[in-house]
Amino acid sequence: MRRRFTVAFSFASLFLVAALGWSQGSYKAVVGSAPNASQIPPAIQSTLESQGVQFENAQGAPLCEIWWRKGIPTQKSPAASSDVLYGGLSMGEFVGVIHFPSASKDYRGQAIKPGYYTLRYGLIPQDGNHMGVSSYRDFLLLIPIASDSNPTQDLSFNDLVKASRLTTGTGHPAVMMLDPASQNAGSKLPAAVQDDQGNWALDVNLETKPAGGAEQPLPFAMVLVGQYQG
Repeated sequence: MRRRFTVAFSFASLFLVAALGWSQGSYKAVVGSAPNASQIPPAIQSTLESQGVQFENAQGAPLCEIWWRKGIPTQKSPAASSDVLYGGLSMGEFVGVIHFPSASKDYRGQAIKPGYYTLRYGLIPQDGNHMGVSSYRDFLLLIPIASDSNPTQDLSFNDLVKASRLTTGTGHPAVMMLDPASQNAGSKLPAAVQDDQGNWALDVNLETKPAGGAEQPLPFAMVLVGQYQG
């Protein structure tokens, strides 16, 4: 079973789950195209897998396309905590690029313009300002690709928030929450999986490169269609 989470209303304005559609329906994930050389800078494109993943609605219209990073570095000693799903990833780690072919909105209804954005991993800080945001502290932040030119450089939490505000044009960052990887997707990846909150997540195997070890897959799930119910 996927996680159940609650969001503290007073902090919902800061940590925003990006929602690609407001209506719940049926979705699917299919293998996508190669990265767009005219839209993705060479320094970033060279780090991406050769094919993307396209997330579509029931009519086959693409909501977004994602290209994951090849050989995502993972820590030798992953963070071990019950509220962290992907502790092997470092704060500010670049994990991929997302493309919205049409205008979208985040969880609070803030507009996300069509275009390309980098995806970077972050953890909600363990302090009194962020208690109750979610059962898990993992999330991805969206940054306009033109403002994120060095994919091999990790960003601090403050730098992540500042850069992600450029996506929304407001004082709030654009965030995609992460789910536990589904146990039911099996080998049929990529897959669109509905969690027990009615959200739809993209389930994939990321290609990671542990420090001092061989490449290995990391089951990974990112919520793409969902809405705050607090």
